[in-house]
Amino acid sequence: MKLEEDKKGNELTLDFAATLKQLEETVKSLESGELSLEDSLKKFEDGVKIARYLESILDSAERKVQEILKGPDVSSGQDGA
Repeated sequence: MKLEEDKKGNELTLDFAATLKQLEETVKSLESGELSLEDSLKKFEDGVKIARYLESILDSAERKVQEILKGPDVSSGQDGA
């Protein structure tokens, strides 16, 4: 799991997908009920870290979408004439 965003959207997407799969596997492991209390706490801690990381990726993507939808700043002095 990388803690830095890649500048290429494709790499970020692959990283997101792989990290999401890791979170799903962590949840499945916790739900199995086969872990000791100590191992369960460690898995839970790992899952929280992964979830926070994924949330940061989604927040960043949301900001980028908002910037794209906002479009160019028309008050920048460029009147197009």
